[in-house]
Amino acid sequence: MTAGRLEGRLNFGDGFWLLHADGASLGNPGSGGAGAVIYDDQGRVAAEISQPLGPAVTNNEAEYQALLFGLEQLLALGVGKIRIRLDSELVVRQIKGEYKVKSPRLAGLFRKAMDLLAGFETYDIAHVRRELNRSADALASRAAAGKAV
Repeated sequence: MTAGRLEGRLNFGDGFWLLHADGASLGNPGSGGAGAVIYDDQGRVAAEISQPLGPAVTNNEAEYQALLFGLEQLLALGVGKIRIRLDSELVVRQIKGEYKVKSPRLAGLFRKAMDLLAGFETYDIAHVRRELNRSADALASRAAAGKAV
């Protein structure tokens, strides 16, 4: 993805930054990758993340890892207000407290996500359809396949 502006999805200019994150696992478990795109409060691409995760990663672990990488980057940038959009309904509902975290493999990732989220002034998290998360999905898929971005 080339640096540019995000158009037509959200109203920008209200001080909120936007994180789109996605995880991929080739085999589930299999080779995993995390992808994230961060948009500034004017809708411009501020950062892209494409991170391989190793050979034995589940899709849900990859989803959480993508979220963590994005949150860490936003905190490093000093951002206080964020909107998060994921195509993983499970992760979104767990973060919102609507679903319990039953998997021991996800419990530590969930706790880390909640700890990072506590570092923001405010956040909003919502599920989006996969087609509205294409850029993050492409970054995650490339990382899982071991391809350079």
